[in-house]
Amino acid sequence: MKMKTRDLTLIPIFAALTAIGAFIKIPIPIVPFTLQYFFCALGAILLGAKRGALAQIIYVLVGLLGIPVFTQGGGPSYVFQPTFGYLIGFIFGAYIIGKITENLKSINIKNLFLAGILGLLVIYLFGVSYMYVIYNFYLGDSMSVLSAVSIGAIACLPSDLLLTFIISLVGSKVCTRLKRLDYI
Repeated sequence: MKMKTRDLTLIPIFAALTAIGAFIKIPIPIVPFTLQYFFCALGAILLGAKRGALAQIIYVLVGLLGIPVFTQGGGPSYVFQPTFGYLIGFIFGAYIIGKITENLKSINIKNLFLAGILGLLVIYLFGVSYMYVIYNFYLGDSMSVLSAVSIGAIACLPSDLLLTFIISLVGSKVCTRLKRLDYI
């Protein structure tokens, strides 16, 4: 992957925006609502699959190195947090959203919304699975698969669907303007 100056600028910017999004939150038990997904998905739409995923990899690595960029701090022990799976999911979700966006013939709200939904499902898959494993095998608490899905996905779904719609609105407007400027 050949990097241009704008890539070397925008990738860390979206990593930083994801970190900022971690602190814009509505506290909900177990899985707080944050704007991390907003910046993860928007970065994927604007940067593409590889660069969008790279922004998320940088974000996760910075947090694991000990810089408190996650919703509850940072450091290597963060891998034992029940919500760490969502951070892994951001990497793969960004890749999926970016890959779909790269292959779109028409970038519009509907197409970006569908890409966002697929990316969100990937994030949920990693997040819910990881939460289930941590609760049952590390913390020693008993959590059923249904409880993990209810808490980790279904409870978040209405706000995440609204956020996905907002992402698709913003993404389509920004992409349209950037194409006019011959930037993408």
